[in-house]
Amino acid sequence: MTDMTTTTDMTRTAGQAAPAAQAHGQQHPVKLYLVVWVLLFVLSTFSYLVDYFDFHGYARWFLIVLFMMLKAGIIVAVFMHMAWERLALVCAILLPPLAVLVLMAIMAFEANYTYFTRLLSFGTGS
Repeated sequence: MTDMTTTTDMTRTAGQAAPAAQAHGQQHPVKLYLVVWVLLFVLSTFSYLVDYFDFHGYARWFLIVLFMMLKAGIIVAVFMHMAWERLALVCAILLPPLAVLVLMAIMAFEANYTYFTRLLSFGTGS
């Protein structure tokens, strides 16, 4: 005979109710979502302040991209449940875009080098 406490949800009879956590999956506290909302609001405010304080050049773009990446990371970690996944799955999903970003940075550096060597070799063209 099997004990009723060891049966799975699929073998439960119609009269037995499954616990709420098992019936609807993992439940997160509302406080987590409120904290995430506040963090996203604060980061969006900082992103707006970059324009308000009239940053220019590389500082402007660095701050905008930094705040954008922080917001995207929070959204992926909490709302896409990556914070609770296995490390192998997290690496499989996050490492390819990171590799693309590194390769784009290398290409941008190489493009500047090529541009400046052409200027040195061929002059300004005027």
